[in-house]
Amino acid sequence: MADPLLTLASVHTHIGQYHILQGVDLTVPTGEVTVLLGRNGAGKTTTLRTIMGLWPPSAGRIAFAGQPIGGLPPPDIARRGIAYVPEQMAVFSDLTVAENMTLAALAGPPDTARLEWIFGLFPALKKFWRSPAGVLSGGQKQMLAIARAIVEPRALLLIDEPTKGIAPAIIESMIAAFAELKRANTTILLVEQNFRFASSLGDTVAVMDDGRIVHRGTMGDLAADSVLQSRLLGLSLDAHA
Repeated sequence: MADPLLTLASVHTHIGQYHILQGVDLTVPTGEVTVLLGRNGAGKTTTLRTIMGLWPPSAGRIAFAGQPIGGLPPPDIARRGIAYVPEQMAVFSDLTVAENMTLAALAGPPDTARLEWIFGLFPALKKFWRSPAGVLSGGQKQMLAIARAIVEPRALLLIDEPTKGIAPAIIESMIAAFAELKRANTTILLVEQNFRFASSLGDTVAVMDDGRIVHRGTMGDLAADSVLQSRLLGLSLDAHA
């Protein structure tokens, strides 16, 4: 396993009266795709939002590239090279695709060569470059949300359920795009319910239940063990092919 880029140690998060994360221990190796699995309500989205500073941890330590980031404001965390793609497809519908991308570029106008690389991942964005983002399909909006996160090189991508509610054909395109990101040595922490998508891309996997990590290992081992899948997730790979 590669050296960790991100580590969470005994992280707790309270939201109002609710104790959501109850001592999360998680390691995200550099240059790999780590998949966070678990049933609805297990705490996966809360984990991403806590890393990003949107909900501050109430206890524990979060370290990125060896430096503590737990409790920092989200803009400070973003400036360290972490991008977050929420489940809700964070795009500005009234702005063009081009304007969405320009707003996401922190260092100035997007680099032309990098845009061409992104167009190679998501050709639809080039086609609709001057169109309002609101005319895009759900899957295309998801592509734009991911493209916004990678318009500049990021050390870490936090991505929450990128395939939720999108067509199977677009899921295939997204698998190819994420595979290209992997080849570019992008470190990704991915929350995903589509087990086929997750298992085709993941290097390591952590499974959450009731606000804790209850399983860690390689994705290959989990994908090959239907009994373990059923015990941890209540599913089998065949059922989600």
